[in-house]
Amino acid sequence: MVDENGRVRIGLIGTGGIALPHLTGYLAAPELAQVTALADVDADRLAERAGRVPTPTATVADYRELLARGDVDAVDICLPHHLHAEVIVAAAEAGKHVLCEKPLCLNLDEAERITAAVETAGITLMCSHNQLYLPPVARARELIADGALGEVYEIRTTDSFYNNFDPSTMGWRAERSKIGGGELIDTGYHPTYLMRFLADDSPTEVTALLARHRLSFMDGEDSAQVLIRFASGVIGHIVTSWAYQAAGCTERFSAVGSEGQLWSDGSTLWVRPRGGEAVAETFPDPTSGTIPLAVQDFARHVAAGTRPLHTQVEGIEVLRIILGAYASAERRATVELAEL
Repeated sequence: MVDENGRVRIGLIGTGGIALPHLTGYLAAPELAQVTALADVDADRLAERAGRVPTPTATVADYRELLARGDVDAVDICLPHHLHAEVIVAAAEAGKHVLCEKPLCLNLDEAERITAAVETAGITLMCSHNQLYLPPVARARELIADGALGEVYEIRTTDSFYNNFDPSTMGWRAERSKIGGGELIDTGYHPTYLMRFLADDSPTEVTALLARHRLSFMDGEDSAQVLIRFASGVIGHIVTSWAYQAAGCTERFSAVGSEGQLWSDGSTLWVRPRGGEAVAETFPDPTSGTIPLAVQDFARHVAAGTRPLHTQVEGIEVLRIILGAYASAERRATVELAEL
């Protein structure tokens, strides 16, 4: 579904801070998309965001009114985690394509409802896994798929920073019932989907250790380390935290195999064949960040009727890893994901 100019008409649901780079991405690509409606319960914020759109834009408090509009082809969901599933299902039932901020949802019951709604409606759902649009990530995936590392043994992904949240600023993220856990299902979601993308395989078992090093007012963890076994035998290791900034030598991601290794800080990719010297390839950082690239790619896929990098299929596998990690930490044992 597109307008007469071939553009996808976007309804943005939720206009908080994370919605700004989404809006920026659409506005920077008017040939791909037009924002035609915004929904938010905060009237002042809604008016401010609408003022950024140069074309007439409807504003509503109730997202259901947005879903009923004929000038909306697709919705972009930028809501707190616990609201995702309800809105995804409603959007699919209304025949709207969906881009959803991470995480896709909070549990496997919600995941089943989402899968049924998307498949019944025949709409496209894309998970906003924006770090997949870092140029070194695409190149690393290509090298791994082409066999440059031989048989891949291990992959590591890292996303840690010093988060200066306090009880007055953290809001809904401090509540387990709304965030879905703690840091792992929020920032930790990024290295988890990055791991799934680089491994290009289904996870089978998970072992995890969680910690609350510093943000003691949270219900959930502020740090996590997760080990994953994939069906192929590849072992993944995720390190993620809000308690500390990672050591300066820490890579964003790395992979080692029988014929070599690669690693990246997010802008430069180093590749070292076994017994050889490392060769560096440097990529320009996306000037506006990766979220605008992701939303523009969503518009392209909707217009072309093609499959995005990560749909609900991969989104649910990422969620299953995280739920497995929580179960592992609680049981103090390795968890078979098929048993969840």
